[in-house]
Amino acid sequence: MINSGLHEQQAVCSVRNVHHHYGEHQALRGVDLDIRPGRVFALLGPNGSGKTTLFRLLSTLLPIQQGQILIGGFDSARQPLSVREQIGIVFQAPSLDMKLTVDENIACQGALYGIHGTELRQRRDALLEQLDLLDRRGDRCQVLSGGLKRRVELAKGMLHHPRLLLLDEPSTGLDPSARLKLWDAIQEMAGQGIAVLLTTHLLEEADKADEIAIMSQGKLIAEGAPSDLRAEMGEGVITIVANDPARAESILQKALGLTPQRLHHQIRLKVESPEKMVPVLVETLGDEVQSINLGRPSLEDVFITRTGEAFNT
Repeated sequence: MINSGLHEQQAVCSVRNVHHHYGEHQALRGVDLDIRPGRVFALLGPNGSGKTTLFRLLSTLLPIQQGQILIGGFDSARQPLSVREQIGIVFQAPSLDMKLTVDENIACQGALYGIHGTELRQRRDALLEQLDLLDRRGDRCQVLSGGLKRRVELAKGMLHHPRLLLLDEPSTGLDPSARLKLWDAIQEMAGQGIAVLLTTHLLEEADKADEIAIMSQGKLIAEGAPSDLRAEMGEGVITIVANDPARAESILQKALGLTPQRLHHQIRLKVESPEKMVPVLVETLGDEVQSINLGRPSLEDVFITRTGEAFNT
């Protein structure tokens, strides 16, 4: 486990008032966030929310149009080479040479950073042991499973001891078992004091992070620990399907003083005592009700409450 003092350290990455556009399309609209050492930070959002653009800016693959990004104390706009020394990157698209072995792929990565000889061997062996790849080091990458390939990508990204590890949709294409092993590796790296930022559109994956930032239409709409964001929703969320949603919504407002939220044909309520509320709703709405579902708050509920829209990936 990490030392709790790490949480109070200065942010490894600070993003301030970042805007980015593609022609007339505003991809980012004033984003601010801090990523601290020893934490797994997830950028959660549906396709088109802006998380990929932000990832590319953090990776120095796009120029800063407006705002500032500092990584390891270096300004991405003025010191991109210094920033690249601070970051390790695992892209969604594979970057392995499938004809080379695991060892050879890592050695090629080392050459890019001037790491060779004894230093290379020591770092490579430590990472292979940490990621449970020692027995596969002589295998060509083309014969590895998707999960093993991801772990080799992690080893490449960690070889130069970055302060910030960037992962773009790291679980894409992995089966549940491989996904769990990958997360074990990610959390172990954070436990060593590394700041980890990952993008994801998977709600269950974001729920494993220490902190998340939920994005929609280029803005951060919620930020914090997953448990804290769910707690803001109250004890439960009630979803009502009614014959006439507009009429049912009006009844709830006038008869019970509630503030329901309409999502397509559904009516949603966040309440403190959901078990007590259900019989009241049944009595009040009567034949207007088709079904009433009761559930604990989820990150999807947070997204729907903040945006009024479904979380469509």
